[in-house]
Amino acid sequence: MNHATFDFTGSVVLITGGGSGIGLAITRAFLAAGATVAVTGRRKNRLEQALDGYPAERTAPIPADLSDGAQVAGLVRQVVDRFGRLDVVVSNAAGYATGPITELAEDEWEQLRATNVDAFFHLTRATLPHLAESGGNLVAVSSVSGDRGDWNQAAYNATKAAITNFVRSLALDWGERGVRINAVSPAFTLTELTEGVGRDEQSLAPFVNRIALGRPGEPEDVAPPVLFLASDAARYVTGVVLPVDGGTSASTGQPHV
Repeated sequence: MNHATFDFTGSVVLITGGGSGIGLAITRAFLAAGATVAVTGRRKNRLEQALDGYPAERTAPIPADLSDGAQVAGLVRQVVDRFGRLDVVVSNAAGYATGPITELAEDEWEQLRATNVDAFFHLTRATLPHLAESGGNLVAVSSVSGDRGDWNQAAYNATKAAITNFVRSLALDWGERGVRINAVSPAFTLTELTEGVGRDEQSLAPFVNRIALGRPGEPEDVAPPVLFLASDAARYVTGVVLPVDGGTSASTGQPHV
């Protein structure tokens, strides 16, 4: 996919969860568009693989536990110390849990909340002042599950709803300082998090039934809208949660017959 229409040459971008799935596609898209990219997550080897083939002077794999505020602050210091600025932050790292709420262990909930909500809290606290200095912006990866309910996903949906309204409220708070804050909202996407669903036609059929474009999403479908929201083409766009869902959220919930 050609991302040449977005030119991020000279921009410093920090991407969380940038070593796999949607985050990997976003990382590669920004690199192809000329950006200097720092990626973070827990698996250093995946971060290094994501940046493989690009010049060391404009890449930085920095492992960190994003649920730890001190580690997030240290991560941001490393990026700014090395590259001198921070222009774009993509908050993508996320976890997933499913099942009845009565069967979700307390430590599972704590981990899900720490990964999906606490990490975003720490990330915005550490990066927004730098984005105000550069006139930069933040793009979060939320989910259509943050806008509506799903069966057996109450905990996950609650965390994504938190991100969606974090984005809207922070956009109001930081707009006067020149910082734009937006989100993309994917639906079912073929990533490591969804491998348990299977990849055969039969197991995918219930999901595809709800998708207007007739196929599951792929990470490469999400990356271009993220680049758009981060680019000057969206300079008057803030507080937006953009569905990137193949038309899933256009439905009332009735099955396709």
